[in-house]
Amino acid sequence: MQFNSLTYAVFLLIVFVGYWSTVRLPRFPIWLLFVASYFFYGSTAPTLLYVPVVLALIGVSSSVDYFCGRAIHRTDDPRRRKRILLISIAYNLGIIATFKYFNFLFTNVDELLTSIGLPATGMRLSMPLFAGISFFTFQSMSYTIDVYRRELTPATGYIKYLSFVSFFPQLVAGPIVRAADLLPQFDRRPALNDAMGSRGLFLIAIGLFKKVVIADFLALNLVDRTFDLPYQFSSVEVLAGVYAYALQIYCDFSGYSDIAIGSALLLGYTFPPNFDAPYKSRNLQEFWRRWHISLSTWLRDYLYVPLGGNRKGPWKTYRNLLLTMLLGGLWHGAAWTFVIWGALHGGALAALRFWQRRREAKGRTPLLRGPWGQVVAAFVTFHYVCLAWVFFRSPSFGDAVAVLRQIGAGTFDTSNLAAPVLAVMAIGFLTHLAPRRVFDVSAHVFGRLPAFAQGAAMLLVGLSLKSVAVQAAVPFIYFQF
Repeated sequence: MQFNSLTYAVFLLIVFVGYWSTVRLPRFPIWLLFVASYFFYGSTAPTLLYVPVVLALIGVSSSVDYFCGRAIHRTDDPRRRKRILLISIAYNLGIIATFKYFNFLFTNVDELLTSIGLPATGMRLSMPLFAGISFFTFQSMSYTIDVYRRELTPATGYIKYLSFVSFFPQLVAGPIVRAADLLPQFDRRPALNDAMGSRGLFLIAIGLFKKVVIADFLALNLVDRTFDLPYQFSSVEVLAGVYAYALQIYCDFSGYSDIAIGSALLLGYTFPPNFDAPYKSRNLQEFWRRWHISLSTWLRDYLYVPLGGNRKGPWKTYRNLLLTMLLGGLWHGAAWTFVIWGALHGGALAALRFWQRRREAKGRTPLLRGPWGQVVAAFVTFHYVCLAWVFFRSPSFGDAVAVLRQIGAGTFDTSNLAAPVLAVMAIGFLTHLAPRRVFDVSAHVFGRLPAFAQGAAMLLVGLSLKSVAVQAAVPFIYFQF
């Protein structure tokens, strides 16, 4: 059930009507959310045979963390609390390791064994990688960690906690919503006002536009071609393909987040923002404050800080930055290209921190100052991010090198850069770089429209998107993670 499908629109409408029709009945709304969310997650199974597997996977994971959280809260024995926490962490990481990294690990082990003349193990797991595993395990695991840190009291109900982990708007690809943000909202009766409803519809429309008009169009008409067969394109065309991928992955993922946040608003719940115009960033630190905010803050709070953060001297700070981003890269997928992507970001973040400390120690001001200096900084940051995207998008290290080699070949033919592709890229970058005020004013104007006008506008958006959409709904990129 893709967010960019008619099926999801019908599903959301049924849940919306059923939810607000029964919102005053005791316990019924949370049960409805629970059933709807599990139905939604069941629909992501590759075949009907896997539906019980995916439901058991999320159900057992949620149950383990729910009861671990209660057990941690009931005892003051430090050793017992730590042992229970380790059960939760081991179980969640075990799920990720089994379903996401088992084959990757043994493929590399077999390559090592055969390279030294030993027989390969041949061990492989035939089970597919189910959608959303990385997201709901991180979300659920953060709950037990927060309870252990005494930053959160346990959930007040079992079904309420299962609904928190499985809440369908953010289940498959985030945002990774913290228990402290969502569970209190489940504890009170939800309310929907005109402003929330209007903003929810507006975000859904914006998200669909990003996904269908920009991300899917660029993927099919430029990105996939240049990354699959870079040698058939000129340097300029491949470079344009890299820029297009930067737009594609941003519009694809932020579009999903917009639809998720908008869907939750229609049910009376608010999520924190997950993107904030990341390609405006003037350095990589700022980029990670703007890109996939829920993951970057999760990595900061549950990995970087426990490693020591910046509290144990400069060299351990650089180490912690590198390790955090390496593991963040590996979180995205079981491939060396993701590790390289993480290393590029981690290494650059460490180098940036080193540079900043050197200049601060010498009492020097930032190197790039003033409006034009900030433009140059954003330009350099964007191109470094694009360099890392090449490895993120490529299926192998060799494929990434092929793309970079072709960019460096120095050929300038542009016959494959059709006018519609360039127009969509221009729209994508212009809307991304536009001041935040443009979005806020547009949302405000939409919210001031009468209900029938908002409905007509949404219908017009739907018909327009249907006319430009590809024949079948293109899966969101982050579904694979």
